[in-house]
Amino acid sequence: MLRTQINDAMKDALRAKDERTLATTRLIISRMRDLDIAARPKGNADGISDAEILTMLQGMIKQRRESITMYEKGNRPDLVKQESEEITVIERFMPKQMDAAAVKDAIEKAVTATGATGIRDMGKVMGELKKTYAGLMDFSQASAAVKTRLAG
Repeated sequence: MLRTQINDAMKDALRAKDERTLATTRLIISRMRDLDIAARPKGNADGISDAEILTMLQGMIKQRRESITMYEKGNRPDLVKQESEEITVIERFMPKQMDAAAVKDAIEKAVTATGATGIRDMGKVMGELKKTYAGLMDFSQASAAVKTRLAG
């Protein structure tokens, strides 16, 4: 379903001559194809799942945010604008992100589900969160919250 949305957005951008959306959707599709090819030896001939696509999109957004920071330090407002526009395009395909209260609740559920008792169990909790909430939360922020929860 998500794959279809992205392809449709690319076709719409092509018709509308929306260069930024067209370039960004092509980047997304290219990355998806790379991951599809990498998944074939594992017996996945149909391509990656929507959850994996969402994880990929989150990674692309994170990458662009890091680039924005670097471009701001380098005084390159043109590139900051380009990366920001790409983030906007990518976010169109992402579900609404969970708010802080929902993330906290999800962490509690994951801690309970995994039986985590200390910081050594952080990997189990993060694995459960990624399996259940792919694309719905920022895992770098969730990681810090899990660490705080398990340390205390």
